[in-house]
Amino acid sequence: MRNGLALSGTLHWMFDRGLVSVAEDFTILVSRNKVPAEVVNRLIVPDGKLRLPADRRNWPHPANLKWHRENVFGQMIAGGDDHWEI
Repeated sequence: MRNGLALSGTLHWMFDRGLVSVAEDFTILVSRNKVPAEVVNRLIVPDGKLRLPADRRNWPHPANLKWHRENVFGQMIAGGDDHWEI
């Protein structure tokens, strides 16, 4: 599967709402103006990198991650009042 990430329930919720995403180098991006540092420190590994499977065929597809960065990360949720800046 190239269109999925194994995330905790909290990180999945944050990913869907554009609070976190993944960079081209698999660094985890965080909308820091909306996510407090103490939350980042509890949920994100210290090096800030996504943990990838040994088999590259199971890595998330770069095009899917790019789409998420460009269309979801830092964007307004439909029906929401907040606009999240990166």
